[in-house]
Amino acid sequence: MLFTYLILLYFCTMVQTIIIVILFAAALFYVGRMMYRSLTAKKACGSNCKCGVDFSNIKPE
Repeated sequence: MLFTYLILLYFCTMVQTIIIVILFAAALFYVGRMMYRSLTAKKACGSNCKCGVDFSNIKPE
């Protein structure tokens, strides 16, 4: 009975450790992805540089 309890205790501790490692790895991935996306260049600049829009049909006032 005591041996079975120790095996169960060891298994529960091992499962908890695995869950913590998975959560920590997911958090690192999430933070790293946020940092990567904030530091990489955007495809469209969002300013008035005319890099992604065709203004040839617009008449100036």
